[in-house]
Amino acid sequence: MQDFPSLKVVVEDGLATVELTNGKVNAIDTQLSEDLLAAFTALETDDSVTGVVLTGRPGCFCAGLDIKHMAGFTDETLRKFWHANLGALRAMVRLSKPFVCAVTGFAPAGGTILTLTADYRVMATGAKHTVGMNEFNMSLQIPQMFGDIYAAYLGEHRAWVAVQQATMYTAEQAREVGLVDEVLPKDEVLARAQKYCRKLMNVYAPVYANTKRYQRKNLLACVDVDISAQVDEISENLNDPRFKMMLEMFMASLKK
Repeated sequence: MQDFPSLKVVVEDGLATVELTNGKVNAIDTQLSEDLLAAFTALETDDSVTGVVLTGRPGCFCAGLDIKHMAGFTDETLRKFWHANLGALRAMVRLSKPFVCAVTGFAPAGGTILTLTADYRVMATGAKHTVGMNEFNMSLQIPQMFGDIYAAYLGEHRAWVAVQQATMYTAEQAREVGLVDEVLPKDEVLARAQKYCRKLMNVYAPVYANTKRYQRKNLLACVDVDISAQVDEISENLNDPRFKMMLEMFMASLKK
């Protein structure tokens, strides 16, 4: 399995460990989205791979969408990004093999959604290690696929209230509400995720794939959608002059 510009992939005894390596905070840009789409598409069909672990850097799993990157979009580049991003989420949710996420730290917004594509999540403790959807504070449109995946875990009403309040959950709180499954010190997270994935890899592959499909039918429904239609809606919202003004104000606030 090859490496990608924003990913490092190591395969050992059937287990592929996919590490996000996109800059200091692994912000989600077009490159990372395209790499995740290509990697998970390849992992699905690679017979030498029987399980996958997704991980980030210690202290920061993924900082979410790269707002600075998005600020420079034309409509064409915006559509390219969102087709790749939503396509990557679809490929990740559809992965039929055991898939565990080592949430190594901070993972807000789009980072949270990446973690929720996995079968199981192990998250690092730490005051700054949080997950949740905080885009509403910036008047950012939450893509329907993001919102549907979030609601698949929290329930529709709880997810909507969490979005309204831009609730960010600590690792312990995330475990309580079902966004993660285990909480461990940061130095133990990756090893535990790999160990748990290897346990799942012992299940006969067709049995695992079929059962995973049945058990996650609601999550699969979130990604088995018309991506082009969702991109059209996102484009309409992000090209709204009022939104562009708010985005410019937000970008200016980052420079202060």
